[in-house]
Amino acid sequence: MQKKSKIKLWALISGLSGCLCFGGGDWLMIYGDPVFEGKLRWLTFGTAAIPQWRYILAMALAFPGIVLYGSALFTVQNYITDEKKKKAYHYLNALGLTSWIALHLIYVVILSLFAWLNNNGFSNDALAICEALYDNFSWIIPVCEGLMLPVFLYWFYLQITGNTIFKKRIAFTNVLVIFGILKGISMLIPESGFKLGFTNGLMSESMIIWFLLVFLEIGADNEELSK
Repeated sequence: MQKKSKIKLWALISGLSGCLCFGGGDWLMIYGDPVFEGKLRWLTFGTAAIPQWRYILAMALAFPGIVLYGSALFTVQNYITDEKKKKAYHYLNALGLTSWIALHLIYVVILSLFAWLNNNGFSNDALAICEALYDNFSWIIPVCEGLMLPVFLYWFYLQITGNTIFKKRIAFTNVLVIFGILKGISMLIPESGFKLGFTNGLMSESMIIWFLLVFLEIGADNEELSK
């Protein structure tokens, strides 16, 4: 029991650390003046003034972030009761994790280029160039999201059908449900740098809450069993 508690604690720390890395990068790359021109709301006056070191750090944080975040997600498979379904979750998780850095990269590169152009004498063309770059590669975004979502949908299915150690009602604490709630909250926040950072980091923020709920529920179940 003590060994399992240590594994749970380290998985929680790993998951939260990974989310802080990704979420921190999400805030670094976009927090600033929210005023914008053009069709992309995130190509703002604030992002145009962000120094390059922030974009470099935002990208660098993604690498330890994906390892820490992924480690926690793989640990979660230990709480699936059916071996075949555990394997299916494992492969869906591996598939989903491959797209996180790709999605992060496309935004970092465009934002970094936008800032560089604006600060190196090409401000008149910066918006047109970056919007064209986005148009060329925007197809990557739905592809990445399409790879990321199945593991969370499958986890919901496993919980609602009783194939995990959790009570079925816990299925509704799914990260996608949390994301939807936080998305609704973000729409109520006035336009500001805080709203930009909060909205850009929604997935990491949702995952922080989800990891806490998952591992706290495991702890509660263990306490019940030990009585």
